[in-house]
Amino acid sequence: MEQHKEDIGTRKNLVLYRLQTAKADLKSAGILLSAEEYKGANNRAYYAIFHAINAIHALNGKAYKRHKDAIGNFNKDYVKTEIFPREMGRKIGEAEEIRHASDYDDFYIASREESERQITVADEFIQLAERYCMMQFETPQT
Repeated sequence: MEQHKEDIGTRKNLVLYRLQTAKADLKSAGILLSAEEYKGANNRAYYAIFHAINAIHALNGKAYKRHKDAIGNFNKDYVKTEIFPREMGRKIGEAEEIRHASDYDDFYIASREESERQITVADEFIQLAERYCMMQFETPQT
C-alpha cells in the first residue's frame, strides 16, 4: 500500500509527541524521587517507558489500548527480533511489575534505590527509542 507524504508527517508528529510525553513523565519521576515519593516515581518512570513504546508502535501506525498488548507486541516485534536488546525487554517487564505493585499493592514499600533504578531504565529506554525513531524517519519510505 502506498503511503502518502501527509500520512508520514502526521505519523511523525504523533511519534514525536509520544516521545515528548515520555520525557515529561521521566522529568516527573525525577521530581517525585526528589520529594521522596518513591511509588509515584516508579509510576512515572514506567509511564515514560510505556509512552516511548507507543511512539515506536506509531511508526507503523499501530496503537494498543491495553498495556499488556503494547508491551507484548513490542517484545514480539522489536525484542524477539533483536532490534532492541533482550535485556531491555527484561527491564521493561520488571518496570511494569514494580509499577503495578507501587500502584495497587497496599503494603508495597518502594525504596529510593528501586526508584533510581526505574528512572535509569526509563532514561536508557527513551534514548534507545528516540534514536530508533529518528533513524526510521531518515530511511526513505517505500
